[in-house]
Amino acid sequence: MKLGVLDKYILKRYLFTFGGILLLFIPIGIMVSLAEKIGKIIDNEAPLAEVIVFYGNFSLVIGNLLLPIMLFLSIIYFTSRMASNTEIVAILSSGVSYWRFLRPYMIGATIVAILIFMMGMFIVPHASIGFNEFEYKYFKKGRADRQTKNIFNQLNETDFIYVSSFEPNRQIGYDFTYEHFDENQQLEYKINAANIRWLPQDSIYRLTTYSKRTLKDGIEYVQTKRRLDTIFDFQIDDLAPVSYVADTKNLFELNDFISDQKRKGAANINTYILVKYKRWALPIAAFILTIIAVAVSSVKRRGGMGVNLAFGIGVAFIYIFFDRIFGTLAEQSGFSPLLAVIIPNLIFGLLAYILLQKAKR
Repeated sequence: MKLGVLDKYILKRYLFTFGGILLLFIPIGIMVSLAEKIGKIIDNEAPLAEVIVFYGNFSLVIGNLLLPIMLFLSIIYFTSRMASNTEIVAILSSGVSYWRFLRPYMIGATIVAILIFMMGMFIVPHASIGFNEFEYKYFKKGRADRQTKNIFNQLNETDFIYVSSFEPNRQIGYDFTYEHFDENQQLEYKINAANIRWLPQDSIYRLTTYSKRTLKDGIEYVQTKRRLDTIFDFQIDDLAPVSYVADTKNLFELNDFISDQKRKGAANINTYILVKYKRWALPIAAFILTIIAVAVSSVKRRGGMGVNLAFGIGVAFIYIFFDRIFGTLAEQSGFSPLLAVIIPNLIFGLLAYILLQKAKR
């Protein structure tokens, strides 16, 4: 598609204003966070290098979440200036249709949506690892980042494991039980141990006070050992994945992880699915918010840019409110994660359509 003079003019202002607001708001966000948390950083003696890396990850994680909102405000800003300078009136009076005027905005929204998609699916998950680890190490010290008591996991259709408690730092679980069933759901054998420890240097598990009870033809066979080094078809972190585990996985890893957790019957599966759907919804939000911003700010109003920006900030807060409300419902009440993502975008999509029709008139 060949870009005309109008396309290049608006698209240039679209991208430059968006980039300028990003460069303005991200440092402000870092300063606000640093002012709030500097006491904990000093008290916990966090190394300067770790702090710098954390705020690099902070910029990516928080910036990606706010990209649609910053895009929204940047469009309102530069389009309101165009309306105040009667540029939009001149463009439309020259015979350019409103849809043609809207085209460069949609091109810009497509560019930003691709950026949001690539960041959310592949770049931000890696940054989330360091971001969350630093948070729990220095800012949420003493607060558990995962469930560590009475952990039950279904590995597959025939194998189940249980530990009464798990220490992630030492990679050791206590009161370990492993049960294996046949295709008729009859117990074949059961392994018990006082604890199970992962030995990374040897890539094996060490069981202490080991016993194995095997049932065969109605007879029970018992094998015991003081210590046994062996292997299992699961990772030690599968016993208790961190609460933010879904945020740290890219597109393909997250799909595999969700499939695995569904097979295991994980209780918090909705949280993981919600993370997946939100990543897909953010690029769509870029288009919806672009249309709302253009429809609101392309009309010259009494009060000028200030009125449009006030409206824009109000819409942004309402959008975040709806997103949080439905997200919480999906995580804690069994509400469909898909609907939790669709409903806010559907509401604002309808608002975008109404405002667009009004602006065209």
